[in-house]
Amino acid sequence: MSDHPTGLRERKRQRTYQAISDAAVALFLRKGFDAVSVSEIAAAAEVSKPTLFRYFPAKEDMALHRFADHEDEAARVVAGRGAGVSPLTALEQHFLAGLEARDPVTGLCDEPEVLAFHRLLYGTPTLVARLHSYTARSEEALAAELTKGLDGRTEPTEGAESTVGAAADAGAPRAATAQPTLTARLAAGQIVTCQRVLATANWHRVAQGASADSMHESACRDARHAFALLRTGLTPFA
Repeated sequence: MSDHPTGLRERKRQRTYQAISDAAVALFLRKGFDAVSVSEIAAAAEVSKPTLFRYFPAKEDMALHRFADHEDEAARVVAGRGAGVSPLTALEQHFLAGLEARDPVTGLCDEPEVLAFHRLLYGTPTLVARLHSYTARSEEALAAELTKGLDGRTEPTEGAESTVGAAADAGAPRAATAQPTLTARLAAGQIVTCQRVLATANWHRVAQGASADSMHESACRDARHAFALLRTGLTPFA
């Protein structure tokens, strides 16, 4: 049985995205981001300039295509969590698993190619600025998923102890149920920022010469500390 035409077209489209991005990143690493022209990238990827711009509206997007799969990652983790698992717990476990796997997105990866790419990224102001748009879309996707989790939540029982544990067990506070969209957006912003700060701190230490293996234990400790702080203020999701 042959593949459906729509599936074939989508796979071809994704291959073209990847080919253009790979060609662009190779040139950026060799010559520097600002020294590479769009014409050079098109020639290296063996596509026309009009085709290139159909796939990527800006040169920065060709470098940051590697982050495209991660835009909705946090939202997918929350959506796919098991029964009885809170959003924060699911996200913490996912981040810790990423550290264990030395996933580049956690910053805890000392492979030469990853280090070179991160140096390119964080050493190019226009790429750092463009990365904010990816972060914003990640927050939006996570906020939409967290909003679903606030539907039908109950308020704390009257007279419950005013501790983090009691608040979490009691359910979402009145403010969360009254303003679920705002609450979810605030939570998503803090969660995504938390993960970014952890990843950036890990990368800086690796860039200074620390090995990923030697850092693993402290990186896990930092991640647990960070998520513990999130639980203190984000009891609706803890």
